[in-house]
Amino acid sequence: MKLNMAEVASNKEGYSYQEYNDTQKNVFDLGTFVGDLNVEEDANSDDISLEGLQQELEECKNDDVVANILSKGTKLREYTKGVENNIRQVELDSIQDYIQESDNLVSLHDQIRDCDNILSQMETLLSGFQAEIGSISSDIKILQEKSMDMGLKLKNRKVAESKLANFVEDIIVPPRMVDIIIDGEVNDEYMRTLEILSKKLKFVEVDPMVKMSKALKDVQPELEKLRQKAVSKVYDFIVQKLYALRKPKTNIQILQQNILLKYKYVVTFLKENGKEVYVEVRGAYIDTMNKVLSAHFRAYIQALEKLQLDIATSSDLIGVDTKSTSLFSRGREPLKNRSAVFALGERIKILKEIEEPALIPHIAEASSSKYPYEVLFRSLHKLLMDTATSEYHFCGDFFGEESIFYDIFAGPFAVIDEHFNSILPNCYDAIGLMLMIRIIHQHQLIMSRRRIPCLDSYLDKINIVLWPRFKVVFDMHLNSLRNANVRTLWEDDIHPHYVMRRYAEFTASLIHLNVEYGDGQLDLNLERLRMAIDDLLIKLAKTFPKPKLQTVFLINNYDMTIAVLKEAGPDVGKIQMHFEELLKSNTALFVEELLLEHFNDLIKFVKTRSSEDPTATTEKPITVGEVEPLVKDFGSRWKVAIELMHKDVITSFSNFLCGMEILRAALTQLLLYYTRLSDCIKKIVGGSALNKDLVSISSIMYEIRKYSRTF
Repeated sequence: MKLNMAEVASNKEGYSYQEYNDTQKNVFDLGTFVGDLNVEEDANSDDISLEGLQQELEECKNDDVVANILSKGTKLREYTKGVENNIRQVELDSIQDYIQESDNLVSLHDQIRDCDNILSQMETLLSGFQAEIGSISSDIKILQEKSMDMGLKLKNRKVAESKLANFVEDIIVPPRMVDIIIDGEVNDEYMRTLEILSKKLKFVEVDPMVKMSKALKDVQPELEKLRQKAVSKVYDFIVQKLYALRKPKTNIQILQQNILLKYKYVVTFLKENGKEVYVEVRGAYIDTMNKVLSAHFRAYIQALEKLQLDIATSSDLIGVDTKSTSLFSRGREPLKNRSAVFALGERIKILKEIEEPALIPHIAEASSSKYPYEVLFRSLHKLLMDTATSEYHFCGDFFGEESIFYDIFAGPFAVIDEHFNSILPNCYDAIGLMLMIRIIHQHQLIMSRRRIPCLDSYLDKINIVLWPRFKVVFDMHLNSLRNANVRTLWEDDIHPHYVMRRYAEFTASLIHLNVEYGDGQLDLNLERLRMAIDDLLIKLAKTFPKPKLQTVFLINNYDMTIAVLKEAGPDVGKIQMHFEELLKSNTALFVEELLLEHFNDLIKFVKTRSSEDPTATTEKPITVGEVEPLVKDFGSRWKVAIELMHKDVITSFSNFLCGMEILRAALTQLLLYYTRLSDCIKKIVGGSALNKDLVSISSIMYEIRKYSRTF
């Protein structure tokens, strides 16, 4: 029988130590008794059933222990009895071990009981703590909820306070503001007060919540009174400042920049809070500036007209005979001014002075200076550009409306147009018109760089007007050449004709003015003019009785034209090339005519017979007798002939360099002719007899070099 430690501990609690030992003795007796039991008697008991034994034996036949028992032949009953004895012995040993350790078990039991008591006390204490902590947590939660509620209320109160403070600040009318608006002078402080008043007026008009407030009913009438008073006061102030612009000799730009712009918020206030009054102020400014600027430009134009130098009249055309011009029209202007009709000269400087300040008329008049119209034109439009730029900026800054500019300048534009329409129909100065076209182009670029578009349409209109007038005057020059009377123009003079000089200067001037612009239409017109002068020059040349004089006349005119065109610059193009070709062809023609005049027989022989072979059997072979007179004639007078040619060239050509170039070409051609003659003589039978009469090539070369040194 098996006894566990728990049962021992339990029995020990109910008995004394002696009773416990007596009990242990009884247990030992019981074991002895149990050991005497007969198992065999149990086997014969009727309660034992052998059913299923065979199946259990089948299942245990593979067991090692059973197999070992069966193999040894041991009886199962005996083996079973031995196992039971062993078990009983083990049990008794275990009980003896427990008995030996009983003191330790008792001590352990006491310790466990003490620990159990301590833990029970701690459990009670912790349960109390837990209850207290639960109570504290509940209190904290309540406090947290109260804190959040108070925070939300505080936030709402602050928002309400802020909105209420802003509302009160925006809607109340401080006494100081009332005093300034009603009794204060219009100055910087007044401007700041106007800004505050404007904000209050916007506040009561825009916010729908304000319109529902009872406070508005008390404040709104006062605000309206202040608005009316402020509008009336600033209207009187600004109109007074605008009338100051009408005073004579007032510097408008300084008044605008230094005074009016300081009070530009006055206009903003009127625009926002007094529309009708703003319209009146705007109209008053437009009317004032329109009249003032119109008067200024009219006075300036009248002063400029006194400085005008008339350059050309309707009779100052390329193909008009100077002798047919009346005595009065010729004496109206000095000769040096009449030369500017066709030549650009110093007038080109105006394009380099495009941004110079406008002329001051009384200073120029005091010095008795006179100017071509393009100078006055540039000065007038320079003043217009500067005035328009300043006014355009001011209108944008002061009124916030740049469109006001066009209403203001309707008057000045009309004054300038009136002046221009009176000047332009009487302008016959093609060079001046082209200069004005270029000036307008430069002014357009200036305004573009300034980014001021207010004059774009005006400058375009002026440009559109100038081009047709230039075309009219140009066609007058062209028709003067086409319809020119050759008999009245012809002069018995082989030097350059004044009509050709006019053409050359006129063409060079227009080419120079077109270099940076490349106007194709102008190039076409110049080509038409070139064709007309070609025809007229040929007609004038044919009036000379001798071909040589005709050629000299053409050479002089072509050379002069080329020289004038070169002065215009390197980009004169095909017009100069055309005249250079004509000069080259006429120079070759003159050289032949000059040589034929002095060496006619020699040249004829060289051209007709020198190419023949003297040794060939022909009907009429070249003989010594045929060439001997030519050789002797040349040897006797060649130096004299060259000297005569030199004098002829000197007297015939206006340009010394051109004449020397032609003389050198003639002498070079003469050398070629004489060389061909010498080569021919060498081939003639008996030609060596003429060697003593032949002039050496070196002698002729020396003579040519002598005149070349002069050149």
